[in-house]
Amino acid sequence: MPMSACSQPCSVGQAKKYVEGSKCCWHCFNCTKYQILRYETTCYDCPLGFLPNVDHTECVRIPLQYMRLDSYWAIGIMSFSSLGIVLTCFVVIVFLKHQDTPVVKASGRELSYVLLAGIFLCYAITFLLVQRPSDIKCGAQKMGIGLCFTIVYSAVLTKTNRIDRIFRCGAKSTKRPSFISPRSQLFICGGIISIEVLFSALWMGFSPPKAILHHPTPDESHLVCAASIDSTYIVAFAYPMILILICTVYAILTRKIPEAFNESKYIGFTMYTTCIIWLAFIPLYFTTTDHDEMNVFTMSITVSLSATVTLFCLFTPKLYIILLHPDRNVRQPLMNHSKYTNNDIRVTSNKAERPTISEGK
Repeated sequence: MPMSACSQPCSVGQAKKYVEGSKCCWHCFNCTKYQILRYETTCYDCPLGFLPNVDHTECVRIPLQYMRLDSYWAIGIMSFSSLGIVLTCFVVIVFLKHQDTPVVKASGRELSYVLLAGIFLCYAITFLLVQRPSDIKCGAQKMGIGLCFTIVYSAVLTKTNRIDRIFRCGAKSTKRPSFISPRSQLFICGGIISIEVLFSALWMGFSPPKAILHHPTPDESHLVCAASIDSTYIVAFAYPMILILICTVYAILTRKIPEAFNESKYIGFTMYTTCIIWLAFIPLYFTTTDHDEMNVFTMSITVSLSATVTLFCLFTPKLYIILLHPDRNVRQPLMNHSKYTNNDIRVTSNKAERPTISEGK
């Protein structure tokens, strides 16, 4: 027998649209995948961060996405950073044990310790980046990311500037350049670092750190730091990038200084490699902002790689002499006869006017 009804009941997730002029006949239409059915004739959109349940009767919060400590991404970068921290601590111990030897003195003990502290912070910042975002942690990231790089490259810049001034002054006169003592070098380095601290404090004042919910699509809900979404983390890198460029220029200017008297060759390797790493980092960072784990991984691995390049290029040659060839860790081999080709200076161990970059001279 045919049913005496002009319309069938609507299915789950369907709303009724009554036929014009009729109160008992209707057509059924589907609500979208992002809507719920509150009344039989009306579909309502779920707010961002929510999706309808199976019956389309209520909106359910989407599980938050952020870097998990047990994810492969986090485990990989934390393992790499942990290895870097161990190596940095090993270098510090070796330097402390042999701090009165000629190799350590000639490298500038005070600036070397500042440099190692910056490298340590570069590795340590990884453990902050992989944490669940919060306002406090986002603030620590905004301050820490730029600061750790500034400490590293302020020390490198102070080293290269000192080398350049010593040999440029030696080309013109026998007068000793100003501000080349260890204490002066620490004041210069501290002044460079204080600019970054002041800049970061002003930045955080005008743009307070905040953990926000980011929805690249209606199906996703990401808990992130606001600075990582609007790419203002690049502001934190602006000052260190300037330092990197200046260090690279100094590395080029001092590349022909006698090898026995400076670290310019190794500083040059460090800066050239660092520039390549950062040229690769910038496009990767901007293309992974919607992928939390990859974005954090990209930033963390860039910071750690930069620290690793600095650690190996600047400290491996010293460790090689200190640990494997202690017979070369004497003053005489550091004073070999050589020539400074740029300024036609003959550097000999028996002339008082020889430019010297050993500690405090």
